[in-house]
Amino acid sequence: MLIAIATDHRGIKLKEKIVANLKSKLIPVIDFGTFTEDPVDYPGFAFKVAECVTRKKARFGILLCHTGNGMAIAANKVPGIRAAICPNPVFADFARRHNDANVLVIPAGFVKIPVVMRIVRVFIKAQFEAGRHQRRLKQITRYEKSR
Repeated sequence: MLIAIATDHRGIKLKEKIVANLKSKLIPVIDFGTFTEDPVDYPGFAFKVAECVTRKKARFGILLCHTGNGMAIAANKVPGIRAAICPNPVFADFARRHNDANVLVIPAGFVKIPVVMRIVRVFIKAQFEAGRHQRRLKQITRYEKSR
């Protein structure tokens, strides 16, 4: 399982911890940056991770910014992406089980390191339940393809 990850300048410290944690568990990571706390614009980072996921180069994406909103909005513009803002493990579990989310968006300004590691772990391990949720995702996909 390969994970694509990126952040803007507001999530750099958490991103570094996540990358180190994933690598310690032998989970390969593609890190699209940013690599400094110099201010950057988030959309390009979100697009890189989202494209990596839709092209099936990575199984999941992880994006971080202060609130998560900007990254989620940008990533969700890429067809086939279901980016979910998850401030806690419960949100991460539901995002995967009910929405088959493929990009985890972390609000870096509102979570602490121990919680972030649990959010990531839950997101990666949770399985999509399909059933009634599949019907809803098909509606979203149909709409997306009609545009």
